[in-house]
Amino acid sequence: MIDDGHADGYLGTMSEYSIATAKDQLPRLIDRMLDGEPVVITRRGRPVARVVPIEPARPTPQPIDGDWLRRLRNAGRTPTSGMTDTVKAMRDDYRS
Repeated sequence: MIDDGHADGYLGTMSEYSIATAKDQLPRLIDRMLDGEPVVITRRGRPVARVVPIEPARPTPQPIDGDWLRRLRNAGRTPTSGMTDTVKAMRDDYRS
């Protein structure tokens, strides 16, 4: 049987569990693993599996399509689309 000593912040030194114990206490073993305790499953006293947390998936960087980006930038251009052009157009509009 697995004690709840780790609930108080104390992790016991026991880190190997039989298949029968793992079957009966899997949620508790997973909690212990998430708390940092190494969890090893044994069969007839020999280690056969290790329970480890899954590493978060890293997003794969997507290549930038330069041609598409240029087309997008050019598609939105107007006579007053640049900052200098916008200020100039505002000044000209104010003066008229």
